[in-house]
Amino acid sequence: MHDFFDNAISQNMPNQFVKEFDKGIQLYIKREDLLHPEVSGNKFRKLKYNLLEAKKGNFQSLLTFGGAHSNHIAASAAAGKLFDFETIGIIRGEELENSRQKWSPTLKYAESCGMQFKFISREEYREKESPEFIEKLRNYFDDFYLVPEGGTNEFAIKGCTEILSEEDKDFNFICSSVGTGGTLAGLINAAKDSQKVLGYSALNSDYLKDEISNMVETSNWELMLNYHFGGYAKVDEQLINFINDFSKNYKINLDPVYTGKLLFGIFDLIKQGYFPANSKILAIHTGGLQGIEGMNRFLKKKKLPQIEY
Repeated sequence: MHDFFDNAISQNMPNQFVKEFDKGIQLYIKREDLLHPEVSGNKFRKLKYNLLEAKKGNFQSLLTFGGAHSNHIAASAAAGKLFDFETIGIIRGEELENSRQKWSPTLKYAESCGMQFKFISREEYREKESPEFIEKLRNYFDDFYLVPEGGTNEFAIKGCTEILSEEDKDFNFICSSVGTGGTLAGLINAAKDSQKVLGYSALNSDYLKDEISNMVETSNWELMLNYHFGGYAKVDEQLINFINDFSKNYKINLDPVYTGKLLFGIFDLIKQGYFPANSKILAIHTGGLQGIEGMNRFLKKKKLPQIEY
């Protein structure tokens, strides 16, 4: 399993130059989305040491949590298939249990990888971290290796510290989207003292800053809270147009939940003069493109523009 991860990382493309803006500001993207076709981006990094730990403990199955469009659910199912783990997804939304026609492309893909689902109510889902609820799951499924929602735990943070390499030392700013905070924490822990790490929150939430603070030891970071477009997975026509234009102009596809908001935010802050002259900015592409098909179904219902790839 070590060889799989090491080989994928060794074949990763170098940082991709995007654009030089006024005042000599340069933007590059680290193409973590190209690490693996199914287990890509930050999910690759978060799952690496969790999977190694599961193998070490002789676990036969992985259990994790997510919504119907979760990148983490898709990646966990794919990783399970690759490494011969049974996978169990605890999915938010009990209404999906007997309505397979309402399943997202993500759920159908995860099922094709062998993932077993348990659909629970949103109220019950909020108890996913309680010891009592976890014990109920162990009684129901027998033993399993538990991976938290979004994959964030100490092993995930360890994996995300490996996103940055020695070739990234000359960047002044490291920018990443933020969901559960694990990826950003890994980047903060790996960044040089001379670098500032910016996290662009995909959620309209006040608790993220405290969550991240508990995972890091330095203060060379800032959380950007103005680019969530209304909340998790919320989009509008402006964001979709930006994503489509970005793909056409730079030949890099973005997702609307995380990386689209990240790059929109970076471009906006450059316009506002946030970054000093001659800054070198590195944006982390955390993957997430598997959710495009499901998002386009939603956009069609809302009579909004489609993501054009």
